[in-house]
Amino acid sequence: MDNKVLVTIAGREITERDLEAIISRYPQDKRAYFDSEMGRKQLLEQLVSFELMNKLGTEMELDKTEEYKSALEQMERDLLTQMTINKVLSDVTVTDADAETFYNEHAEEFKTPETVSSKHILVDSEEKANEILAQIKAGDVTFEDAARANSTCPSKDQGGDLGTFGRGQMVPEFEEAVFNMKNGEVSGPVKTQFGYHLIKLENLQAGGESEYEEVRNEIERSLMYQKQSEAYNKELNNLKSKYNDTVKYHA
Repeated sequence: MDNKVLVTIAGREITERDLEAIISRYPQDKRAYFDSEMGRKQLLEQLVSFELMNKLGTEMELDKTEEYKSALEQMERDLLTQMTINKVLSDVTVTDADAETFYNEHAEEFKTPETVSSKHILVDSEEKANEILAQIKAGDVTFEDAARANSTCPSKDQGGDLGTFGRGQMVPEFEEAVFNMKNGEVSGPVKTQFGYHLIKLENLQAGGESEYEEVRNEIERSLMYQKQSEAYNKELNNLKSKYNDTVKYHA
C-alpha cells in the first residue's frame, strides 16, 4: 500500500498507514463505515483535532507535570502487561479435531428443543367454547376476531397470539394438546385450571440436533476461551511460585 501523506500539522505527518492502523482498532462491524469517503474524511478530521490538542498540551508544558508522568508510567505498565498476556496466549490454538471431538462428546448440548407458535381463546364454559368453535369452523368468523370478541385472556388484544414457547411453559393439559396438533389446526375445547381453551396451532418447530457446521464457530470460540484461561492460569501459578517470597499483602 502506498504510504501517502494525507495531512501535515506543524511538521507532524499523518499517512495512509496511520489512518489504516487506527481503523483496524475499531470492531469489525464498524470498519465498513470508513470505506466511504465521508467516513475516512471524518476520521482524518478527528485526527487533526487530536494533533492540535496535543500541540496545545505541549505548549502548556502539561507533559512536564507529575500528573502526566504518573499517568504515562501507568499506561506503560498496562501496555507491557497486555503485551505479555497476548504473548502467553499467542500459542493457544483450537484445531478442527478439537472442535469435532467436543461436538461428539457433548451432543446433548447441541439439541434444539421442540417449540410451537399458537393462539388461543379462553372462555368460562365448555358450552361457550363449542359455540365459538362452530362459528370458526363454519367460516362465520376468523379465529383471531373470535379471540378479540370473546377471550378472557389478555392475549385477546393480539388475536389470542401466545407467541412461541417450548415444553414446560404452559399448564400440562394445554401443552399436551398443542404439541399434538398439526400446523393450521384449530382444536378444543381443552379444560385447564383457567377455563376452556380453543387452540390454533400456527407453527410447530421440531427439535433435533444441530449440525456440526451450524455450531462449529460457537464451539471454537468456547474452546479457545477455555484453553486461553488454562494457559493464563498455568503461567500465573508459575509466577506465583517463582515470586511467592516477594509478594506481601498489607492490611
